[in-house]
Amino acid sequence: MDFALLAVAIAGVSLSAPLIAATAAPALAIAFWRNAMAVGVLSPFALLRHRAELRGMGRRALWLSLAAGAVLALHFGLWLPSLSMTSVASSTAMVTTTPVWTTLLLRLRGQRQPALVWAGTGLAVLGVVILTGVDLSLSPRALAGDGLALAGGIAAAGYVLLGAEVRRTVSTTAYSLVCYTTTAVALLVACLVSGSALAGYSGTTWLKLAALTVAAQLLGHTILNRVVRGLGASTTSTAILLETPGAALVAALWLGQTPPVGAYPALVVILAGLALVVLADRRKG
Repeated sequence: MDFALLAVAIAGVSLSAPLIAATAAPALAIAFWRNAMAVGVLSPFALLRHRAELRGMGRRALWLSLAAGAVLALHFGLWLPSLSMTSVASSTAMVTTTPVWTTLLLRLRGQRQPALVWAGTGLAVLGVVILTGVDLSLSPRALAGDGLALAGGIAAAGYVLLGAEVRRTVSTTAYSLVCYTTTAVALLVACLVSGSALAGYSGTTWLKLAALTVAAQLLGHTILNRVVRGLGASTTSTAILLETPGAALVAALWLGQTPPVGAYPALVVILAGLALVVLADRRKG
């Protein structure tokens, strides 16, 4: 069941980049609204079905959930601006180093990872490089953008690890509500400080924001929050790399863009890397 849900989640987040590209709104505002709308959808259900759990959340779980939301906001705040500073290929390659940082952070916490995890992680990242290419520029602005994207990948690793820890004792709905609310508040502040327009969009833009919320946030991130408890942080973060070829294939079908030559071999390589990580986790379990 977890792997079936994971497939749905990857399909959801794969719609993220094409929808963002087709949405006429500032990047930070898009990130804010997808979280704010998700909070609006989750709140009635959470308050009706999980009110007692929300009231009884321990201090540690609450603080970890707040930290996860802040780190998720940092991920969005670092990565999205990088897309206008460096090439999309470089930004994607840098931000999708998430499983590498996840594995390193687990090691720093004293969890020695099997050689298969390292091999699978490296193979999966290689798949992303096959698709995006190596397109690093030496201009100061591009290098700064690469740095922001890399930091965004590290932040994403923190988000996955914090979520895995909270989900040991907290339901998906309660955790997601606290996390997304924190993310929305942090991004709202970022939008106000940066002067990003939060309204005045066309009806079509609002519909695309709603579609992004359903696909990438509710079916994407929320289901990832659901499966990380059973699959673990390493498998979940490695599987997220499938978003890169997934987005390319979605863009080909929906936007009529010709998929890159490396899309299909990259997909095979990432799947092979993911299989190694899953195998390692199963042996360890």
